[in-house]
Amino acid sequence: MPELPLDELRQKLLAKKSELGSRLDRISLNLQRGFDADSKEMAKQLEDSEVVDALGNEARAEILKIGAALARIDEGNFGLCTQCGEAIDANRVMAYPYADECIECAKDAERRNAHA
Repeated sequence: MPELPLDELRQKLLAKKSELGSRLDRISLNLQRGFDADSKEMAKQLEDSEVVDALGNEARAEILKIGAALARIDEGNFGLCTQCGEAIDANRVMAYPYADECIECAKDAERRNAHA
């Protein structure tokens, strides 16, 4: 496997983590605002809050993945599949820097999750 540009990937991961942190801050502020007294408007705002909360959960999950990828860089096993130990294709890592599985293991996991 070609040598991965770890410094470039680390910077990309840190930038994405910062972006997601800012997004979470905005989501938190959005969720803390009050609701209108009008019951129809309140129902719409509650529905919107559920969507915003789901987006926040996705951002938190992505931040955890980024943290794990940064730890793998520090530990020296970045770019290796956490399931089979084989190298993850460099194109996959460059496009999805916090990928922790090779494409075959990721497909296997998707198939298992689809049947669960």
